[in-house]
Amino acid sequence: MITLYFATLFKALGENTRIRIVKLLSIKPMYVCELESILQISQPRISQHLRILKQADLLHAHKEGQRTIYSLNQQNFDTLWHTFQNFLAKPLEELPEFEMEIKRIEAVSQDPAISICKSQGKISTPTPATPAKK
Repeated sequence: MITLYFATLFKALGENTRIRIVKLLSIKPMYVCELESILQISQPRISQHLRILKQADLLHAHKEGQRTIYSLNQQNFDTLWHTFQNFLAKPLEELPEFEMEIKRIEAVSQDPAISICKSQGKISTPTPATPAKK
């Protein structure tokens, strides 16, 4: 299910520190110790964030002896962005997981309570005041 795929990826990106890590790794591959020093965050916390990003396949990890160097999985980011844009452009009727939402959209258009709600939410534009005559 495509929505679950997006939810997993955006959840991995849904934290400020992980966004910062992604940005730093977009500049160059880095070791945990570099990220730790730059972000002023403990090694266990950095490793936890890297694990989440790696599980979402947003990072590459390459072992160099005892250490691991992390880099951005740029191809996956490009694919994610392209796939998400296509998802947004696709009509609901072409997305089987939105079958119930399509039915609800049709029902909402017929619901008098929704019509009332929508009419109460309209903002009237004030008419400009006419200048006072002298």
